[in-house]
Amino acid sequence: MSDSTKRLAVVGISGSPSKTSKSRTLVEYALAQLAARGATTQLVDLAALPAEPLLGRGTSAAVAGAIEAATRAGIIVAGTPVYRATYSGLLKVFFDLLPQDGLIGKIGVPLVTGHGAAHALSVDHGLRPLFASHELLEAVDRAVAEALALATAGLSGPGLRGT
Repeated sequence: MSDSTKRLAVVGISGSPSKTSKSRTLVEYALAQLAARGATTQLVDLAALPAEPLLGRGTSAAVAGAIEAATRAGIIVAGTPVYRATYSGLLKVFFDLLPQDGLIGKIGVPLVTGHGAAHALSVDHGLRPLFASHELLEAVDRAVAEALALATAGLSGPGLRGT
């Protein structure tokens, strides 16, 4: 285990309203695996947070601490059951409370549980865009750099020059 792993902060977010949720169990398992490799881990159980501050109607030390932990973490493990083809409302309201750039530069590990194979699509259609939406400027920067690299290497075709 490296020094960088020892200092790495990981937050697991359980977006299930149930204490016995499979998605919560998976988040706890992922945190245990990361802790065994030297990371500092913390579980945020959204169902245990006070509802009014979680909905943005008031303040709470517990909600503020959860937001601060997620903002500070290098890795966020987000676990949720699938409800109506997407992640839970608890996860949605929590991520809405994060600062606009609160996920930039973080590694997101989405964990989704559902009742059928089709529910696996909620990772690509729900959670992946959630994590990616906070990296939009970085994605644009990468696209611009790649376009410039291709253009200067002479790899762009005649129909791709925009003329």
